[in-house]
Amino acid sequence: MVCHVDRVKAAMPQNLQQLATRLLAGELTVEQFVSQIRSAMTADVGDAQVDLDRHRRCGFPEVVFAEGKTVAAMERIFAALLDHGADVLATRMSPEQATGLATAFPAGCYNPVARTFRVSNGKSRHHGNGGKVVIVTAGTSDLPVAEEARETALWTGATVVMLQDVGVAGPHRLAAHLPLLKEADAVVVVAGMEGALPSVVGGWVACPVIAVPTSVGYGASFGGIAALLGMLNSCAANVTVVNIDAGFKAGYVAGLIAKNVASARAKGT
Repeated sequence: MVCHVDRVKAAMPQNLQQLATRLLAGELTVEQFVSQIRSAMTADVGDAQVDLDRHRRCGFPEVVFAEGKTVAAMERIFAALLDHGADVLATRMSPEQATGLATAFPAGCYNPVARTFRVSNGKSRHHGNGGKVVIVTAGTSDLPVAEEARETALWTGATVVMLQDVGVAGPHRLAAHLPLLKEADAVVVVAGMEGALPSVVGGWVACPVIAVPTSVGYGASFGGIAALLGMLNSCAANVTVVNIDAGFKAGYVAGLIAKNVASARAKGT
């Protein structure tokens, strides 16, 4: 694994220089040059084709979905991302997988509640400069999904604040945090049962609210479908909805929104 990734790391700059030299010498057409440049933006690590250009195209690097992957495969993927200057985020990781990866990446951070594993390359952007995200949970049973959203938003570089257990059954609990919510660049609201909380939050803030339905609830909640439908039918115009239990997707979208808002704020626009 180490030898293969070392070759990828060493070859990337050299290949680009060689391609540019050949283009200038007339040995490559423009079409051939572009084609080979695109190929250089992917690291072939055997088990996966790692997209090394995603940060430039989409704002953040590729994220690893850990379910079904071996520890050895993830070691190769992680190493390719780190060598390319990306911070690593893996989701839906089991404790057994995390234990196996801890040896190769001792600086890695595993969150057993979120089932996420993060590794910093030590050189990338400073966290906390990517805007502010507030994550709100309706109940403590929603915490695993909320934690996945929190870990993801932290990985994007956002400052993240978590408000737990402020569901609509006790509306005064949310009211106490309104000043904090109104400072957010994006808010993630995680709720199961009937999924009413995002509409309430949306009525108080002037930023996007990303609603996450969870599979928490009794039989008629249908594994989160009731919450999903309730959120999709929200009367709050600033509420948008991701999939059931999709904490990662909510954290990613919130982080992207917060990053763009922070960038505009820094430019004074």
